Order: sequence, then structure tokens, then C-alpha cells
Amino acid sequence: MTKKTIPTHFIIDIDGIMTDGRMVYSQYGKEFKLFGPDDNDALQILKKYLKLVFITADKRGFKISKKRINTDMKMDLMLVDGKNRKNILNKKFNLNKSIFMGDGIFDYQVMKSCMYSIAVKDSLDHVKKNADYIVDRTGGNRAVAAASIHILNFFFKISFENLIDE
Repeated sequence: MTKKTIPTHFIIDIDGIMTDGRMVYSQYGKEFKLFGPDDNDALQILKKYLKLVFITADKRGFKISKKRINTDMKMDLMLVDGKNRKNILNKKFNLNKSIFMGDGIFDYQVMKSCMYSIAVKDSLDHVKKNADYIVDRTGGNRAVAAASIHILNFFFKISFENLIDE
């Protein structure tokens, strides 16, 4: 039996993963995104084990995502084009040592190139087909928290309950 490689990065898409994917518009443009509960709490624990990176292709909603990720959560956020995502991320990070969580139309390209990939249950079919693991939750509904618990258990053999009970 070969030893399981430990990942170095967890790259997380914003829209449809950290949020429910909906964007609320008014006459002034994009105003709101809906972020879900518990994801930040789980990520605060997971970041002790690997580097967390958030990405979005949403230029118009970037200020909204930046407020949540950079300001509130104190984590890194990158604007990364969806069509060129695989090439951009591969240059910046070693995808062979990275976990990627996505749901969008082009995310399967990154999933095919990374060490391990996670999708949410309402991802497009071709995306789920290329995921190593599918979280039984939708984006913005504790999907990242569930993925974080899975990563702790699968890669680090750590029980989330044992971490909390310590």
C-alpha cells in the first residue's frame, strides 16, 4: 500500500460553493450574494492543515466576495477567469498537490488536473462526473463545512468531533 499524498492547498470557488450561486440585482446592478452558515468555522480549523485559496470569475460581484472573504474571513481571494482557470491555477499552485472545490461549467477542467476534487450535489452533471467526492449539500448550505470535515478525515485521519471535544 502506498502512502497517501498530503495536499498543500484547498482551492475553493465562491459562487455556487460558498454561496448558493444566486446574485441579487437591483436597478443599480449586482447588490448581494448569499453566503451560508458554518463554512467559515470549519475553514478556520482546516486552515491549520493546508493553505486555503478562494477564487471567483465574477468581476461585477468581486467587491461583495472580497468583503466576505478578505475582510470578514481574513483569507485570500483571487479573480480567475473561468475558461482559463486550469492554466492560471496550475501556474500559481501545484494542482497535483491541491484539492479543488467547484461546480461551474468550466470547473471540470481543473478537477481533471488536480490531486483531488470536490463538487456539490447540484453541480452540472459533467462536473460531478469529474469529481472525486460529491458533498451531499448545495452551495451556501454548509457545503464547504461538509467538505472540510471530509478532508480532515480522508487526508489527515482527524475526526472533526474529536477536534471540537478537545
